[in-house]
Amino acid sequence: MNRIKISILILCAFLAVSCFEDLDDHGTTTNEINDFVWSGMNLFYLYKDDVPDLANNRFTNTGDYRNYLDGFSNPEDLFESLIYNRQTVDRFSWIVDDYIALEESFKGISMTNGMEFQLYRFSSTDSGVFGVITHILPDTNASSQGLTRGDVFYAVDGTALNISNYSQLLSQNSYSIELGLYDDNDTDERDDDSITPLGQNIALTKFEYSENPIYIHEVLSVDNRKIGYLMYNGFTGTEAYNNQLNNVFADFKAETVNDLVLDLRYNSGGSVNTAILLSSMITGQFKGDIFCTEQWNSEFQAAFEEDNPEQLINRFVDNNNGAALHSLNLSKVYILTTERSASASELVINALIPYIQVVQIGTTTAGKYQASTTIYDSPDFGRQGANPGHTYAMQPLIYKSLNVDGVTDYFNGLPPSIEIAENILNLGILGDVNEPLLAAAISDINGTAKQASSKSYPMEILKSSNDFKTMQPGMHVDKILPSHLKNQLNFE
Repeated sequence: MNRIKISILILCAFLAVSCFEDLDDHGTTTNEINDFVWSGMNLFYLYKDDVPDLANNRFTNTGDYRNYLDGFSNPEDLFESLIYNRQTVDRFSWIVDDYIALEESFKGISMTNGMEFQLYRFSSTDSGVFGVITHILPDTNASSQGLTRGDVFYAVDGTALNISNYSQLLSQNSYSIELGLYDDNDTDERDDDSITPLGQNIALTKFEYSENPIYIHEVLSVDNRKIGYLMYNGFTGTEAYNNQLNNVFADFKAETVNDLVLDLRYNSGGSVNTAILLSSMITGQFKGDIFCTEQWNSEFQAAFEEDNPEQLINRFVDNNNGAALHSLNLSKVYILTTERSASASELVINALIPYIQVVQIGTTTAGKYQASTTIYDSPDFGRQGANPGHTYAMQPLIYKSLNVDGVTDYFNGLPPSIEIAENILNLGILGDVNEPLLAAAISDINGTAKQASSKSYPMEILKSSNDFKTMQPGMHVDKILPSHLKNQLNFE
């Protein structure tokens, strides 16, 4: 109960530390981990003011606090009890029992077989589930097996997928999928749809993989215009990937592209800093202007405003750690989105809208405008000095972002300017000028007003392959905190 006896001085809770000390043999009780969970949430949580159990005066003495912690048999239950309106406000805070895997995930490293997919139901009354491959990661088991975008699978290890078993079957490290052909029976109704087995069984195995977020980049020459196309699948935020992103824009600049299509349809977010860098590469003419501002819980907000209000402002930049950015100085950008486009992807859209014309094509985004950070069980909640007796860490929401006009709280997502749902019967080839979403952007660029197919066959996504990954990227930040901010819980 060390945090009950002393005040916690926060110096630099968000400093990343690359080294890792092996866990020693010291055991850590559930009560001690629960103490870490409550203390961290009490200090950092964005919605602290709305959670009575996180109030600074919630407990009158040490015994009262200890009894409260003893009421939770595991840290996950305590953490979940402190979330404010899980379904309607905070859908994105989470806790992990392995922060090593969490740190790897932020670098783009995870366990995967390389098959990225989306799951669907035939209808809300049908328990059957099937998957459609959206893309294949290069140099993976799935790529060596010849799987491709648009392939349909309906069974795993010989068992037909349904609403009750898909999670367990697809969470395995090794499994076999059975491919099929989706048949809409040439009608617009889904009740008569079915899948015809192709008799193809593909064995897949997951392994540790470092995913490059730059999936496709090319310059398309269409009707005497040069169009830069970048499919960017994650704001991974490492120095190496940020440098590669800058090199892509150097190529675009050298090719004197007239227009840019930024494909974020499967990008669920990541580093806020990378979002700033990407947006500054797209533009370049707004160095020093406000990219976005931050709104924290009332205590942090007041501390920032007293200590250094500038820390609440993120600005457009012209360099990355001293290396000049290759900016395009565009006044218009095309961004492709789906409901899998989240957090940092949405931040780029929302932050750019006040400055340049953003033509968003696809479907409405996920609706995540809050950022999180990793909180460890250490005296200052940073990585250094983390308790060696366990590997629990939290990723709670700590602030929400606002663009320069104050726009935030887009819980229902950002709607597209041109709405086109991906059609599972005609997904097309990513990066090809005839792929429906890219074709819609090109058509708008050229003023041909080409319309998407009248039979779009939209279907609601049940889950995606991201949901089967241990860690979710979200929108995360590293930040130096006000040095005088203290969480005081002094019980006599």
